[in-house]
Amino acid sequence: MNRICKVMGLLGIGATVICLAQNGGGIPPGTTRYRLIVPAGLPPPIIAPDNQLTVEGVALGQRLFNEKKLSGNNTQACSSCHKPQGDFNDPGKAVSVGSTGLNGSRNAPPLINLVYERSFFWDGRSPTLRAQALAPIQNPLEMNQSIPVAIQKLSQDPTYAAQFAKAFGSPGITAERIGKAMEQFETTILSGNSRFDQVQRGTATLTSIEKRGQTLFQTPFNPRQGQFGADCARCHGGPLTSDFQFRNNGLDRNPKDAGRGDVTHQAGDNGKFKTPVLRDLTATGPYMHDGRFRTLEEVVQHYSSGIVQSPTLDPGLARQPGGVQLSRADQVALVAFLKTFVQPAYTGNKIAP
Repeated sequence: MNRICKVMGLLGIGATVICLAQNGGGIPPGTTRYRLIVPAGLPPPIIAPDNQLTVEGVALGQRLFNEKKLSGNNTQACSSCHKPQGDFNDPGKAVSVGSTGLNGSRNAPPLINLVYERSFFWDGRSPTLRAQALAPIQNPLEMNQSIPVAIQKLSQDPTYAAQFAKAFGSPGITAERIGKAMEQFETTILSGNSRFDQVQRGTATLTSIEKRGQTLFQTPFNPRQGQFGADCARCHGGPLTSDFQFRNNGLDRNPKDAGRGDVTHQAGDNGKFKTPVLRDLTATGPYMHDGRFRTLEEVVQHYSSGIVQSPTLDPGLARQPGGVQLSRADQVALVAFLKTFVQPAYTGNKIAP
């Protein structure tokens, strides 16, 4: 997809970047284009050509994100399990509790930098962010409500009718518009002002132990070539800290959750899950698709000595039985470096216009 990305000038930690599709990029009549601030160092965002950001669309999406009427018993909103104060995740919970009191099946991931992803959920079953936004509403373990009923409830509120008409240039509340509005809002949630980013921009430095952790992070693990790093960058390299690919990272010999395999129905994808981002890690635990690890120390220990062999295990992790065998001191150093991806406070876009 061809795009025109215009940088409108530096604003603090980033720049106002407006991306327009060359084959369109228009906004509904009567709306105002939303100026998306992208932290310096992150790549230009890819905005859907049929859903350009507007002030009105983002505001509607934010309201819907916090709307409890979208749940069957009017007790739960998207923000109930993706709390803004917790980097839009459910901090401290391995799995979230749905509107009817049932436990979810997977850990609620942070909703940061979603504009760079091309598939959603741990198993990638949703191809667009707008489709992903509708799925939890209908999931009986989560919000437990049909989309037609949700539309009916929203339509009974005249302020919603007016807001949808304003955001989309014509009257009407539809499933597509609900998804598009939440897609617009979630697109604005960007994280890119951690100390790691500041180091890349030359405005901060790493401590000696953090530098050791960075070396381990970036160095491959390949004993035949004399390389004994932690090999993290192979999957988590670059400013996005994820390649968003699906891998089996050695959690179980016989996974109860087939992950990507449930989507593709290919045995070779069983036990594979999308590589998560590493940003704001201290606010996004517990970790892994099922939240089994409470701390970063447990995560690093897993990759050091807890890798379990299985038929679909990532080839890079299969090079050394059990893991990359980091010393205790190196595990401490790696955790110290991972914490440099943490943003001291949310400094992203002004979400409520």
